[in-house]
Amino acid sequence: MKKIEAIIRKSKFDEVRKALHNADIDFLSWWEVKGQGTATQGLIFRGIAYDVNAIDRIFISFVVREINVQKSIDAILESAYTGESGDGRIFVSTIDQSIRIRTGDRGDESLYDKQK
Repeated sequence: MKKIEAIIRKSKFDEVRKALHNADIDFLSWWEVKGQGTATQGLIFRGIAYDVNAIDRIFISFVVREINVQKSIDAILESAYTGESGDGRIFVSTIDQSIRIRTGDRGDESLYDKQK
């Protein structure tokens, strides 16, 4: 099992969520976050300088079986892409164990009722 986390543009969230749904990924969590990258910029409005380096983003997190890893990554890559700096990042890490609290199911069976 793998945990996939992605930081994406807020404006691309609906597209990413639909793409993941089309890739059979229906269980995910997300948070609205702020972040700062390597690009720095300032904004002057009515003579007052504002720091606009803190950028609104969406942080997505979900766990999938090995067979769903690549199609999940591809769904995010295709739907979150704009070609501009700040499109985001995808992180993939290994999950050692998963347990469904209600049934006690472990491993892959804890993620879904049937193999998907």
